[in-house]
Amino acid sequence: MKVVTMGVHVLDVLVRPVEAIPEGQGATLVEDIRMTAAGTAAGTALTLAKLGARVRTAGAIGTDPTGDLLVRLLDKAGIDTGLLVRRIDTSTSASVLPIRPNGDRPSLHLLGANITYGLDDVPWDAVAEATHLHLGGPELIGADVAARILAHAKEHDVVTSVDLLAPGELGTFDQIEPLLPYVDYLLPNDDQVLGFSGEGDLVTGAKKLVAAGAGLVAVTRGGDGALLVTAEGTEAVPAFEVDVVDTTGCGDAFSAGFLRGISLDRTPREAAILGSAAAALVAQGLGSDHGDFDLAEADEFSMTAKVRT
Repeated sequence: MKVVTMGVHVLDVLVRPVEAIPEGQGATLVEDIRMTAAGTAAGTALTLAKLGARVRTAGAIGTDPTGDLLVRLLDKAGIDTGLLVRRIDTSTSASVLPIRPNGDRPSLHLLGANITYGLDDVPWDAVAEATHLHLGGPELIGADVAARILAHAKEHDVVTSVDLLAPGELGTFDQIEPLLPYVDYLLPNDDQVLGFSGEGDLVTGAKKLVAAGAGLVAVTRGGDGALLVTAEGTEAVPAFEVDVVDTTGCGDAFSAGFLRGISLDRTPREAAILGSAAAALVAQGLGSDHGDFDLAEADEFSMTAKVRT
């Protein structure tokens, strides 16, 4: 599997546990502070690399120290960062995530350079040479730009997948409709399906996305697992029972596991099981890069772990 992950790159600063922000100039002690690469492109790249894919990642970051650190973290994970463009006048995207004791993660986010990525930055030859293109956060670069990139991939027989970034309440159908005919696998969460489709029912919303062109919609539903929706029908895949430390990066890990499974000619259900296993392994620690596991270990986990009922 030779994959290009394109789109959102973020440096996450995670603080745990945070029950409340001290008032005024007050202070409180925490157990852990970590910095990790994250985002719908970079976070997915991290888990894809663990699962044995050859990963190149593309997007826009700054020339600031934040960007330098982000590149070092991705390089250390075995990801080719040569396709990243560096902006002189724009900061690298970053988030501060105060992680609550139950694993919830409110976010303080800087959009940064991600929104500056455009057609002049796209490594067209690298996309054509890949077996898979995963585009994360197309709503940040615009539907027309995203559609052009995905169409180029399809013209060269590259398998395409898309994950969304915006919360459902900020989504509209016209933000993604033009690109759906070029998407083999759409990987949103349940809130995004409802928000971007404008429907009040999850299956109805997912089927609207399929009718607009998406080949398969794999909807993540947190502890309720995943829902696979095609023109032929729907299938539920349960999540695994684990002690959740932090949900950061779990959606990206699911995307990575699902796509790696597809690349290995597994059925969509089998791919979703691998995705759920990867997400469960990441959820047991702090940050998108948590877990020293490979494909064999993720498969072993999926066969031995208890599923949520």
